[in-house]
Amino acid sequence: MHDDQLDISGPTVRALIDEQFPQWRELPVRPPAGHGTVNAIFRVGDELTARFPLQPRPGVRAWLEAEAAAATELLGRTRFATPAPVAIGEPGPGYPLPWSVQTWIPGVVATDQTPGDAFASDLAEFITGVRALDTHGRTFTGDGRGGDLKDHDASMETCFDRSESLLDVPALRRLWSHLRELPRGDTPDVMNHGDLMPGNVLMADGRLTGVLDVGGLGPADPALDLIGAWHLLDPGPRATLRDELACDDLEWERGRAWAFVQVMELIWYYDTTNPPMAGIGRRTLARVVAADMGR
Repeated sequence: MHDDQLDISGPTVRALIDEQFPQWRELPVRPPAGHGTVNAIFRVGDELTARFPLQPRPGVRAWLEAEAAAATELLGRTRFATPAPVAIGEPGPGYPLPWSVQTWIPGVVATDQTPGDAFASDLAEFITGVRALDTHGRTFTGDGRGGDLKDHDASMETCFDRSESLLDVPALRRLWSHLRELPRGDTPDVMNHGDLMPGNVLMADGRLTGVLDVGGLGPADPALDLIGAWHLLDPGPRATLRDELACDDLEWERGRAWAFVQVMELIWYYDTTNPPMAGIGRRTLARVVAADMGR
């Protein structure tokens, strides 16, 4: 999926665990169904996952430590299951970076599901619970989504250029010209999960049961977690979510804008290397565009 992607095999994972965490030597190691885009994820027994960053990046250890701190901050703060940090592993033969171990959260990812009103209510409860966390004086750092929409002009231009053969780019440019102007005003930052995509959301019997990839937890635009409305919900349940969160028109539209920013990056980047991920982007984009047609 990535030009600089690292390869890691099951036997390498087995060797790293046996050497660094001998207490888990008897636990089977196996890849789960599905494939991450940021980490290669392996099951370790029935209760743990080992997560190996797929790309070299500066400060990998600090990144993993920040993820663990975010996971600890969220753990137990809502009634929905989230991973708990367990350990950070060291580089070793066959893999050059630090890596992490978390608890395994059971459930079915929402990628191929069609959640209804009950799920929408659960999602609203989760978002409300995350927003209620204390920022402890922190504000958005300027890294990624969640600040000023106009800060994404350059990346959106790249997306438009790379999507010429894939999407109706002139229409999408017009949509972005509207979305980028949405004012933030003096709305203070609140805590957000930051990446409520289908692959990060777990379901059972039509209800939300757990949320994964919580390492991005942090202060940002209150509208950021509304991307989940567009990634996960059709119009009826989406309206339920909006009602339960009591979103005004501007906040709701900014949430749509953040979803647009994310999916425009997904479609061209993963078009040939991870078609299911690109397909998620296309489905969400269709929802975003359909809502614009109804404005």
